[in-house]
Amino acid sequence: MSRPSDHIDSPAPSPRGDGVAQPRLGPIGYLRFFWRQLTSMRTALFLLLLLAIAAVPGSLFPQRSSDPNGVTLYFSNNKGLAPALDKLQLFDVYTSAWFSAIYLLLFISLIGCVIPRTIFHAKALASPPPKTPARLERLGAFSAFEVAPNQTDAAGNPITAASATEAARAMLRKSGYRVKLFDGPESAGGPALSVSSERGYLRETGNLVFHIALIGILLSVGIGGGFGYTGQKVLVTGQAFANVRLTYDSFSPGRFFTDSALVPYRLILNKFTAKYEEQNLNAYGQPIDYTANVTTYDEAGTPTKAVIKVNDPLRIGGNEIYLLGNGYAPSVTVRDPDGKVVFSEAVPFLPQDANLTSIGIVKVPDGLSTQLGMRAFFYPTASKTSAGTFASTHPDLRNPMLSLVLYTGDLGINKGAPKSVYSLDTDKMTEIAGPGAASRTSALRLKPGETTQIPGGLGSITFDNTAPRSSPNNLEQSVPRFASLDVHRDPTQGWVLFFAICVLAGLLTSLFIPRRRVWVKAIEQQDGSIRLEYAGLARGEDPGLETAVADIAERHSRRLGLKLTS
Repeated sequence: MSRPSDHIDSPAPSPRGDGVAQPRLGPIGYLRFFWRQLTSMRTALFLLLLLAIAAVPGSLFPQRSSDPNGVTLYFSNNKGLAPALDKLQLFDVYTSAWFSAIYLLLFISLIGCVIPRTIFHAKALASPPPKTPARLERLGAFSAFEVAPNQTDAAGNPITAASATEAARAMLRKSGYRVKLFDGPESAGGPALSVSSERGYLRETGNLVFHIALIGILLSVGIGGGFGYTGQKVLVTGQAFANVRLTYDSFSPGRFFTDSALVPYRLILNKFTAKYEEQNLNAYGQPIDYTANVTTYDEAGTPTKAVIKVNDPLRIGGNEIYLLGNGYAPSVTVRDPDGKVVFSEAVPFLPQDANLTSIGIVKVPDGLSTQLGMRAFFYPTASKTSAGTFASTHPDLRNPMLSLVLYTGDLGINKGAPKSVYSLDTDKMTEIAGPGAASRTSALRLKPGETTQIPGGLGSITFDNTAPRSSPNNLEQSVPRFASLDVHRDPTQGWVLFFAICVLAGLLTSLFIPRRRVWVKAIEQQDGSIRLEYAGLARGEDPGLETAVADIAERHSRRLGLKLTS
């Protein structure tokens, strides 16, 4: 008979490398190891936290899907930093490769966690309560009472171990416990009968509902992003918008989007009003309310009046239309030397501060002897600063003024290359009016209704007064306003809400429903008395367990119609 290798007389085993014998996993073993790590609850929680952190840049940087104008402005103000951030996909956070990777890993991890636990929970539900322990007194929550010999219940029937356990079984089942009767070994000269019961499986059910609902939210958001779309449209007062893809200023469709998902409707911006604080000097000029009054037309052409406010979107055609931003759109008319109109349009200007000092670009490619570009500054309430420059001191129209810096030359649009409407490339242009003009002609400054000549005899420029002819001095209507609308369609929005409610319900259930096992044992003594033992065991912390066991003992005694003595 061979001796074991670690016997004192056995030779020492030959060393292998570093002296530690480790099993070889192999490819399948490594895959199994990484799968177990990925599908652990610890990894799922870590990925959930990582997903929340990864979403933070989406609120720090403007996103192309929701604020394309903000992205354009960020590139204009940060020409060195913006391209680097764009390579990191920080302007497309929620569709970036790294965010999608975290999203998919979390999805896989949750599925890998939930499926085994669901199977185990189903088996536990199908299995009977466990057998009663032999010594209940060893459990933390324990009580014991004795029934005197020949004691009868309320109906006058003698109390036996069988009748006591049957009464306990009926009482526990009525209280929501799963119960089973067991015959125990004889103890103290008589047979022992017991009831084993358990409740609180709803706690694990709620836990599973919580995790399954999380998977449902992830799946719904993914499907909604694939079949939905987001579009932006800037509307000047009086302009119309049709729900056609080409009419959007920017459009971000999902991966599985088709044009057939666009429900036909039309919308006209009738009026945009803004209210500003006028009483509180500490918040003077701060916005209080924005209101966009619109008229919508469905596929049949039926008009409907509607109102869009901040956080109060308009729902039409399966879309939700949000009010994102607003500003002024000065109307500019350019005429050639003969007085012929070559350009007449209300141009949306981008606000630069809380007082709506705004910047806009006007391009006149045709109709004049040379192409004309304007970099314009609009001041709703123009005021001269101590430095000699102009600034707006209030966001409302109280002293509107338009300042124009003019350039002539090549606008760079003849080659067909796309150009942003909010930028002006002056590399091949000559400044003819402004601080850099060779002729030292200052920037052109206009009030609503005023006209001035373009240097060099190119024609004239008019800052149109759009107020009604009946009240031409009405400053509030002298300059049109625009509203920036965000059109959003998410076909799974209702499912996301449903799963969110399930997440909350599952979480509350898993937190406040205790998991307990309770046993009641009846032991016949040699003197004819019956010893009743009550014990409980909790899975996890349950500060109410002892109280629950005492309550079961008290209710059991009342059910038997007697007063127990310990």
